[in-house]
This record gives sequence, structure tokens and C-alpha cells, in this order.
Amino acid sequence: MGTVAFLVSGEGIEEVELTQPWQAVSEAGHQPRLVAPEKGEVQAFRHLDRAGRYPVDVVAADAHAADYDALVLPGGVANGDALRLETEAVRLVREFFDAGKPVAVICHGGWVLIEAGEVGGRKLTSWPTLQTDFRNAGATWVDAEVVVDRAAAGGVHRAGAASTLISSRKPDDLPAFCRELVNALA
Repeated sequence: MGTVAFLVSGEGIEEVELTQPWQAVSEAGHQPRLVAPEKGEVQAFRHLDRAGRYPVDVVAADAHAADYDALVLPGGVANGDALRLETEAVRLVREFFDAGKPVAVICHGGWVLIEAGEVGGRKLTSWPTLQTDFRNAGATWVDAEVVVDRAAAGGVHRAGAASTLISSRKPDDLPAFCRELVNALA
């Protein structure tokens, strides 16, 4: 089975948006790996309250899309905002799109996709407050529990990028999000 990168910042990850997809990937026989900008542990949250800490498996600078079958971008306001400032995280996101590998994003995790220039011509969803950001970056934003965009290379989006993009809005959408993530890995 495959290996799935879960890319997060050092803190502010919405815990359930990390743990439920992680569990779904594991139960489907794949190996999840936590990728973050620095070694050590990351701090997850339940909304604004501190939650669990999780060990980093791979530092973003050492991670490459060629080593994984898919990328998951959990949400969390602070997580999404911090991750888009990390040069190595942005590079890794671009590598996944260039390699045509599935990318799954939920809630505020999508800010790094905008920074990477990977949403133009795409249809997706997110936490509603990001809709203007996505539209300004050239995406079609919709209010749906899950959106699967199977863009072909050479479309309106960045030339050469042909990944399947799976997106959801919030924790309530996790059952649909996890189902589509696992389907993309099949």
C-alpha cells in the first residue's frame, strides 16, 4: 500500500482534521507520515483550546512528492496561515501537483495552495471565510461538503499540474472527505 504525507505547521492544527483522515488512511492499509517545517512535535488544537501533541516524522525540507502517494493538508486557522509562509511547504505542495498525485485539503489548510499558485481554474471548497481568497486566486469556490476536482494538465491552472484535488469545509464534512481521500488512494 501507499504512503501519505500529512503536511502541517508547528501549531494550530485542528486536531480532528489531522486524526480522522490519519485513521482513515491507516485503516485502508496506507502509511501516514507527519511532515512539518521543524523536527520535534506539533501542537494540535480543538478550536482555540490546546489538544494533543504529535511527533514529526519528516522535516518538510527533506520531504519530496516522489516518496509519497498523496498529500493531506489539515485545517486550523493558525496552521493554514503559518504553513503558507514556509518555503519548503510551498515547494512540496507544488511537487505533488507537478507529479499528478492526489492532494486533499480541509478547512483553512488551503491557504498554502493559493501561495503555491495551484488553485487557478480549480473547483473547490473550504471554510467559508476563505472563499474570497480562492476566488481572487482564480478558483471556483462552492459551498459543499466535499468537492473532487480532477483537473487535466494544460488547463487554466498552472501548466503541468494535473493532480486530483479533494476539498472539504469543516470537521462535520470529515466522513465525506475521508471517503474521497481513501478512494483516491485505491
